[in-house]
Amino acid sequence: MGNDLVVVGAGILGLSCALAAARRNLNVLVIERHGRALGASVRNFGLITVTGQDPQRVWPLALRTRDVWVEVAAKAAIPLLQRGVWIPAQRPESAAVLEAFMRTDTAQGCELLTAAAARSKCPQLQTRNLQAALWSPHDLRVESREAIPALADWLSRAHGVKFLWETEVRAIDTPIIQTSHGPVSATAVVVCPGDELETLYPEHMRAARVSRCTLRMMRLDSPGFTLPGTLMSDQSMIRYGGFAELPEAAALRQRLQSEQPEYLQNGIHLLIAQSADGSLVVGDSHHYDPAPRMFADERIYELLGDEYCAVTGQQPPPVRERWTGTYAVADGGPTLIESPSPQVRLVMVTSGIGASTGFAVGEQVIAELFD
Repeated sequence: MGNDLVVVGAGILGLSCALAAARRNLNVLVIERHGRALGASVRNFGLITVTGQDPQRVWPLALRTRDVWVEVAAKAAIPLLQRGVWIPAQRPESAAVLEAFMRTDTAQGCELLTAAAARSKCPQLQTRNLQAALWSPHDLRVESREAIPALADWLSRAHGVKFLWETEVRAIDTPIIQTSHGPVSATAVVVCPGDELETLYPEHMRAARVSRCTLRMMRLDSPGFTLPGTLMSDQSMIRYGGFAELPEAAALRQRLQSEQPEYLQNGIHLLIAQSADGSLVVGDSHHYDPAPRMFADERIYELLGDEYCAVTGQQPPPVRERWTGTYAVADGGPTLIESPSPQVRLVMVTSGIGASTGFAVGEQVIAELFD
C-alpha cells in the first residue's frame, strides 16, 4: 500500500502533521534523520503556553493545541506534570501590565491576586517586592524528552503511522522522495525541518530570513517543595505578545532596560518548571545567529540563578545538568508555511512555541493538502 503522506522530521510539528493525517485514515510515513528526535522539541520546557500569547496570531492555535494535548496525553500515557502558570509582578510597572492584561479577552479564567493572596495559594512566591501575581489555569506541561518519543510510539501503535529512523531525505520530486536508504513514494509531503536550515528548500528559508535562536537551560535538584504550576518573571511580560504589545509594557521595558540590561542583552526571561522527580527545569536565554552558539558563558547561568532567588526567595538548588537548546526564528511571524510545489509543504514554527501551537498548525497544513 502506498503512502498518502510522507512527513520529514519527527519533532513535535512533524508528529502533529502525522496525527492530523492519521485521523483522516491516511497512510503516513515519518522520516527522521536521527535515531530519535534531538532538536527543539526535546530540549525545551515542555510548556503548552496559552497565557500571554499573541491574541490574534498565536492564542487560538495555543487553545486548540492545548485541547489536543489533553486528549492525546490520556491516550498515549503522557503525564501532564503541571497545570497552570504563576506570573509574579516584582515592580509596579509589571503589576500595571497584569492589570491591563486582565482587561483583555484572553484573560478569561485568569485571576489577578494581591501579594498576600498569591502567597497563600503559592507559598513559593517569596518574591522580592511582590506587587501582585497572575494565576492562569490554562497552561500545561509535559516532560519533552519523554513525551515526544511516547507520542511517536503511540502514533505507531494506535494509528499505524510508519517511521523510518536514521534516514536522511535528500530530494523531493513528488511522488518520489529520495532518501539515504532509497526512494519512497507519496501523494504529498510535509517537511518539518526544525532548525535545519541548509538541507531541504534553503532558498525558501533565506527568502523568509529564517535564522536560529540558541538557548541555555539547566535542571536543578529538587528544592524540597512542590510548585503549584510553572513560574515566570517580569522579563516574560516583555517577550510574550499578549503582554508585550499592551501599551503598559513600554514602561516595564524601560525600567528593565535600566535595572537589568544584561538580562535584556542576553534575552533572559526566567521560567521554572517542575518534573515528576521534583527537579526543576530552569531557563532561559536567547541569542540569535544563523549558526548555533555552542559555547556558553557561565554569566548567563549566574543571572538565571539571581532571578530564581528574586522570585522564590531561596538560593537555587545544585545544578544537575545543563544543555543548549536551539530553534528556528523569523521576522515574519510565529509560523512559516511555504509551498515549494503543489503537493509539498515546508512547515516551521519560527518562534519557539512548537509544543504550544504544533497540533493546531498540523491540522491546518493537512486540511490544506487534503481537503
